[in-house]
Amino acid sequence: MAEKLTIAKKLAKRKYRPGSKLIAGIYKFLMVDIIGRKYKMKFNIIDDVNDCKGPCFVIFNHLSRIDHAYICGAVYPRVHNMLAGCSEFYRTKFSFIFGLNKVIPKKNYSLDRVALRGINDVIKRGGCVTFAPEGLASDYGGNKPIVPGTSKMFKHYKVPVYLCYLEGQYLQNTKVCLDERIGETFATMSLLFTAEDTQRLSAEEMDDIINERFRRNEYAWNAEKRIKWKTKGRICHRLEDFCYKCPKCGKEFTMKGEGDRITCSACGNGATMDDYYQFHPFEGAVIPASPFDWVEQERMDIIREIRENPDYFFEDECQIGNLDEYRLVGKNKTSFIVGEGKIRLDHQGVHFKGIRHGAPYEFSVGYKELYTLITEVDSSYFNFYVKGEYFDIFPKHQTVGKFSLLVEEMHRYHVNFYKNFKWNDYMYEGMELGIDLKE
Repeated sequence: MAEKLTIAKKLAKRKYRPGSKLIAGIYKFLMVDIIGRKYKMKFNIIDDVNDCKGPCFVIFNHLSRIDHAYICGAVYPRVHNMLAGCSEFYRTKFSFIFGLNKVIPKKNYSLDRVALRGINDVIKRGGCVTFAPEGLASDYGGNKPIVPGTSKMFKHYKVPVYLCYLEGQYLQNTKVCLDERIGETFATMSLLFTAEDTQRLSAEEMDDIINERFRRNEYAWNAEKRIKWKTKGRICHRLEDFCYKCPKCGKEFTMKGEGDRITCSACGNGATMDDYYQFHPFEGAVIPASPFDWVEQERMDIIREIRENPDYFFEDECQIGNLDEYRLVGKNKTSFIVGEGKIRLDHQGVHFKGIRHGAPYEFSVGYKELYTLITEVDSSYFNFYVKGEYFDIFPKHQTVGKFSLLVEEMHRYHVNFYKNFKWNDYMYEGMELGIDLKE
């Protein structure tokens, strides 16, 4: 009797090779020519990846859940193999279509042999691999640093690297609200590194170039472009997931975004937001220029607070979810709820203590293993891997934004493998940064 394979083993046994031109054509027709019409997609092809006759990479700055459609439109008619989060292959809505399109699974922010083998097989066969080096769609309208080690891979393969630069997609699909907001969106394709560049430049130089080219503030961009968005009257919905601290009275989790307004319940501070994503502060209010600037100020507060308090901790009640070895997850879910307890973050790491599958359970993960959090769908929960096992964390309160900033800044304070942007060095002026500076 044949062994019943787990989903993970099925993914590991797959042959990853360039996909079907027919499937790619059908996918492009549906996602770009039909569904994509409403997104008002505009493509600017400076360097056409179809002119590259051998293997190559296409990287893109990850702004939203539908970036895959823009990449498809930008590379077509060339067939490409995209990397996607491994956990997405456990969802019924993606499992079949990912297999059909020869999508390569990758565990976010983890060393993944299946992904490396898939990339290697496609490149060796002269294929095109597309992926987002940030590893995660934007949380609040800016870019994240690329995953450490990205350019070392480019240097290993010695093939051209193209950049598909996206603009407007976050404002179309924010992390705080799942509404699709219609405005104008853009994708520009250009050659980033020639094969010779990958050998001439150091990995650090290439990382710096990618981070700089990815540099993004969607709100500042829209302030210049003056694009009006159809927001269904909910432009501030759940904005407090990331804009959680009142800029006037300093209290946390007192902000509330509803309709076109965000207001502090403690002091009345607040603003309206128009369909150009511009704040209009109440009389006497203290409001940052945009949600992006708001979160950056919260980050600076956290950088200072965790250094001032060696006993710092933050916690919330939560439910936890895991994947099943054999069953796919349906109904737009990303995991099966398996327990509940308390999630706590301190200088040693992130800790859970509670119940899983009806029995006492706890885990801890340190900042050498955890340097940022995954917000897979929206900002109501976050995810990470513990010793290779996927965990969803569903906090009881709207604390995802603060947990995300805390993990990144605790990592930078104690480890600093996942470094801050060089243009943000001012945030850390005069402060310790990484274990290398403490020895």
